[in-house]
Amino acid sequence: MITTPALVTKDAAQRLPRMALWLMAAVYLLPGLIGRDPWRNADLTAYGVMLAMAEGRTSWLEPTLGLVPVDASLPAHALGALFIAVLTPLGVYAPLAARLPFVLLLGANMALIWYATYRLARTQAAQPVAFAFGGEAAPKDYARALADGALLAFMATLGLLQLGHETTPELMQLSSVSLLLWALALPAQRGWQAGVMAMIGLALLSASGAAELALACGAAAALVCLRSEDPSLAPMRWWVGAGTLLAWVLGLALQTFRATLDWPDEAADWVQLARLLAWFTWPTAPLAVLTLWRWRRQWGRRHIAVPSFLALLPVLQAVFVGGSDRALLLALPGIAVLAAFALPTLTRSSSAAVDWFSVSFCSGLALALWVVYLSFQTGWPDAPVRNAMAVAPGYQADFQILTLALGLGATAAWLWLVRWRTARHRKALWKSLVLPAGGVLLNWLLAMTLLLHPLDYTRSLTPWVLALQRPVGKPDCLAAPGMQLAYVAALEAQGGWTVDAREHAARSSDCSVLLITESRDGGTPAVPGWAFSERVRRPTERYFATLVYRRLGPHASPERREGED
Repeated sequence: MITTPALVTKDAAQRLPRMALWLMAAVYLLPGLIGRDPWRNADLTAYGVMLAMAEGRTSWLEPTLGLVPVDASLPAHALGALFIAVLTPLGVYAPLAARLPFVLLLGANMALIWYATYRLARTQAAQPVAFAFGGEAAPKDYARALADGALLAFMATLGLLQLGHETTPELMQLSSVSLLLWALALPAQRGWQAGVMAMIGLALLSASGAAELALACGAAAALVCLRSEDPSLAPMRWWVGAGTLLAWVLGLALQTFRATLDWPDEAADWVQLARLLAWFTWPTAPLAVLTLWRWRRQWGRRHIAVPSFLALLPVLQAVFVGGSDRALLLALPGIAVLAAFALPTLTRSSSAAVDWFSVSFCSGLALALWVVYLSFQTGWPDAPVRNAMAVAPGYQADFQILTLALGLGATAAWLWLVRWRTARHRKALWKSLVLPAGGVLLNWLLAMTLLLHPLDYTRSLTPWVLALQRPVGKPDCLAAPGMQLAYVAALEAQGGWTVDAREHAARSSDCSVLLITESRDGGTPAVPGWAFSERVRRPTERYFATLVYRRLGPHASPERREGED
């Protein structure tokens, strides 16, 4: 009989108060939902595709931006387009309408991870050691405490912050991985429901643009079901096999086999990849590694095997495609579940080290955010606002009493949380992840309240679109050959222009205005049939500008001909 490394008393298996858990989830989901434009690059590109689909300017099956085909994810882009089509007639701002379903998807990820951990912790192999005279944790209480810890670990992961709040297909892929994780965690009594959910998860993962990963996850899941020491997993192999076949068919039909190998071949590439892995998965990855060591005698059990392969395969894909953080995002559900199973094995010194680092790092970052905010509002200290003006000349700070109140409230809550955690009588399993998760929530809320306005100014392309309105006017269409898709999306979605971004647009289109991105060596290249008009620079761009040309001859725009007369 294999013993478990978990030693958990009844007092330690207390659950996180539900009101606190719901409040933390709300603080993670809601900031940034309102009051900002889509940010470049992937976020804005995806929004541009969704808006074009909703307005009927492009095909849903083969969408384009500026007449250029886009590698789209039908489920993700169609979901955003449907919300835009339904909500904008009711007066909802289009970017908010597109963002709403993805906030719901992130919330669904949290729920799936919680329930998957709960089910895995209820299995016989995951139970803590039974004490000789009683006093050990009850299975249900133990499972709830670990599930709370997994959710805290998920929210504490640094790499999830920005990517988890975008309107991109990767969030749909993340939900597919979480759904597969939950399906494989369900007990034997839920056999056919678990099988259907596993099929849906694999199919959705493939249709969302990760067909290669779907096939790898399907093959690994089938192998785990076949060889696992947990007999309740054996019947799942047929469902998983059918789901893998369906994922393969959908990948071929929707052309979602897109991964290209880009193996790191230099030492510098490996160093950069190691840095990405370190910060992106902090602080959950070290706990997940600790779980694999402490539970090494139970690698064949479901509560270790299932989250392990769902964490390992996306990490391997991220390595194979050259260090993609978006591929690495899909490893976070598995890593969070593994991190939760490290909690019953943590020593007091390890827990204290996590607390010390969390308080130091998160408090220092929060202090820096407050200093920048104070500098923007009062001019003191002058270094932050001076540096900001050098990067974004013309920016004017915006003061809102509500954002200040939210920032002060979040800071006060953080100070209370630190004091609560440092009380010696706290024994809950999830205590070691409260400060990491709370610190991330604090800084995310401060960034999305105190500094949302300057972040939106620097990370969105709205100032660039506004700067183009005067020199461009309202032509019949804009030719923008070879322009980045995010900029094309901004021109169409935020500027309202019709854009032709094909490579030969300068020669073949009938557009009266041409936009060219300035080259590194500067200058205004001569374009046959076009006359240079003006150079427009994005306020936060130092080196590159957009060159505006107008067509010569009979196709010149009416505004230009009147000016020449």
